[in-house]
Amino acid sequence: MSLRPLYDRVLIKRIEAENKVGGLFIPDSAKEKPLEGMVVSVGIGTSMDDGSIRPTVVSAGDRVLFGKYAGDEIKVDGETLMIMRESEILAKIEA
Repeated sequence: MSLRPLYDRVLIKRIEAENKVGGLFIPDSAKEKPLEGMVVSVGIGTSMDDGSIRPTVVSAGDRVLFGKYAGDEIKVDGETLMIMRESEILAKIEA
């Protein structure tokens, strides 16, 4: 299934961080969810008061940082993704 967000919304796949802590086992319930992700798809942009559209700053393939409580989790074809407004993205990671 293909999913394209509307307007200023962004679809993000979380990037899992390495969970090695000195050889200790950390249960999934104690691990924090990663705050980094890969942009999968973006909407057309923000609708302005004059009717024009301001295009999104991020694009598919960008690595981004977002807040702990940003967006909503959704499942698409058995894969858990995040959908959030572009304004909830804190930074774009550039190589």
